[in-house]
Amino acid sequence: MGFNCVRLTWPTYLATNATLANLPLRASLERLGMPESVAGVRVNNPGLLDLPLIDVFQEVVSALARNNIMVILDNQMTTPGWCCSTTDGNGFFGDKYFDPEEWLNGLKTMATMFRKTKNVVGVSLRNELRGPYENVSLWYRYMKEGAEAVHTANPDVLVILSGLEFDNTLNFVVPNQVHLSFTGKLVFEQHWYGFSDGGNWESQNQNDVCGMVVGFIKNKGLFLLQQGWPLFFSEFGFDMSGTHTGDNRYLTCFLSVAAEMDLDWAIWALQGSYYIREGTLAYDESYGLLSWDWCTARNPSFIKRINSLQSPFQGPGLPNSQEPYNVIFHPLYGLCVVVKSSEALELGPCDESNAWNYTSTHELVLQHTGQCLQAKSVGENAQLGTDCSKSSSKWQLISNSGMHISTELTKNGTRVCLDATPDGIITTNPCKCLTGDPNCNPESQWFKIILSSRHTGTSILQLPSDGPWSPTSSS
Repeated sequence: MGFNCVRLTWPTYLATNATLANLPLRASLERLGMPESVAGVRVNNPGLLDLPLIDVFQEVVSALARNNIMVILDNQMTTPGWCCSTTDGNGFFGDKYFDPEEWLNGLKTMATMFRKTKNVVGVSLRNELRGPYENVSLWYRYMKEGAEAVHTANPDVLVILSGLEFDNTLNFVVPNQVHLSFTGKLVFEQHWYGFSDGGNWESQNQNDVCGMVVGFIKNKGLFLLQQGWPLFFSEFGFDMSGTHTGDNRYLTCFLSVAAEMDLDWAIWALQGSYYIREGTLAYDESYGLLSWDWCTARNPSFIKRINSLQSPFQGPGLPNSQEPYNVIFHPLYGLCVVVKSSEALELGPCDESNAWNYTSTHELVLQHTGQCLQAKSVGENAQLGTDCSKSSSKWQLISNSGMHISTELTKNGTRVCLDATPDGIITTNPCKCLTGDPNCNPESQWFKIILSSRHTGTSILQLPSDGPWSPTSSS
């Protein structure tokens, strides 16, 4: 499915409670009344069945290493079980099951255990701090202690700090940044879900909600990335059935920000089901990438949709020789605008995108040819032209989402927006759903002009003068 990392959760007791850590997997399943799960492990992973739980955890990390998959160790809870609520006793330092000293010992144990394990690249100190004990002063005290404990035990891993209010809020670090003995490997993490981001996704206009929520997210944590701090959206997710209107709307908004800001992210969750969750055997995970039986992708179209976001647009790991340029990203399909001819633009893989320049005077200019994007008339294909002074070559970002790319037709001043047909052809149509109407779907007209430093191949409109040209030679 194209992923390169797993955020692997673990409870503190797995590292600090010898009775739990040394319990064989078979016994763990049997005491929870799950003989079918025992039988399943016997068929699929017989070598794990009688290993202690802590050894099974290490085997999972090793299996991921064999498949070149990075791991972030995420301290999810103290007690094994489903997370999270404000009353589960796991919420904040001093809570019923959240003894700070035991937590520090658990972090030290896990960081030490994987010190020589190259694919373990980060340790997230604690998932979703929350509840009545939340306190900014204690956050600074114990998060600093946890960060230093992990660094001392394992100086090679990233140290990842979560915020408050279920990891929705990091704005308290604005006046008082975290100061540690080490530099160059501190990362903050933030979560973003449609059910907790403050947006009325089903009952308000989608442009208005997206614009408002993005403002909330920036104020609560995304500002850190804009200030130069590494920020990891360690959880986003949605109902993979595709039937939840609010989730679908939220998702397109999230993907637009992920592309624009070149976010690092992890999706909740991989698992299609659980051995047991909240007392229910074989609980189906509607947010799971995998189907209930773990055999197929639950939503194959979503896997295709995020493909362009699974490698960086701006870095790291991209060639320094490539000057940044603009691409036009379409979050509904996860594709970018690709020029096929001067009169044919369509959606295609972002790796095949042309290099655009969005100028200060609002032209979208194809870098290699100097041609600019133009609107001809309502309902017709967007096209390229050489006269960039026309009003129909001036493209502005309108609506509260900032994702309608709009211009005025030269002939009569009619305002139109870029639109993508179901088969991916880029046309110009009357701008829709700009504000007000909560039932109107604007997503075919949502585009993001983003920066990219990915390698660009030869433009289809720029034929080299020193030899024959073949489309198979471009990358």
